[in-house]
Amino acid sequence: MPVIKSICVYCGSGFGDDPVFAQNAAALGRAMAERGINLVYGGGNVGLMGTVAQSVLDHGGYVTGIIPDFLKAREKLLEDVQETITVPDMHTRKQLMFEKADAFVALPGGIGTLEELVEQMTWAQLGRHTKPILMLNIKGFWKPLLSLLAHMRNEGFIRPGLELSYLVAEQVGDVIPMLEASARRVGLRADEGMIEQQF
Repeated sequence: MPVIKSICVYCGSGFGDDPVFAQNAAALGRAMAERGINLVYGGGNVGLMGTVAQSVLDHGGYVTGIIPDFLKAREKLLEDVQETITVPDMHTRKQLMFEKADAFVALPGGIGTLEELVEQMTWAQLGRHTKPILMLNIKGFWKPLLSLLAHMRNEGFIRPGLELSYLVAEQVGDVIPMLEASARRVGLRADEGMIEQQF
């Protein structure tokens, strides 16, 4: 039985300046569909968000889009997805995305993508979940954030006992194997009574 049945993908509502970002988003969508892994995402049909969702659909996968009512026009709701959930606000959107996902992947994006990623890292740091969190480091996109996290550790603001748990993949082909390996490790430790999941 697969340990990862659904992945929440955070990514930009724009494409960025290099076609490699969209190419990787499409490749991730295809890989998910081919492994029977459902996509949970923000519901839009623009930028990398639309690219990854359309790729999942094009390869026979299942997509759940969760979008706040006020963003339906701006992010051009993707009508072809199997499940669309309209929510009243961003807080509800993020909570539902969390609940419906077994893991989280951050592709390149803007401040919204960063905020969603950091929130999941914070929840994990505080013991609210043990779901894998992964950054797909396309073209070194997340390198400045990784440097900042290292700086926070070096300056004593990420302290022992409050370590961050995240994965970094350089290639799309590594994403799903890394998430599955992480989920198995967590499950093994939980079976041994070392981790109590809290939701």
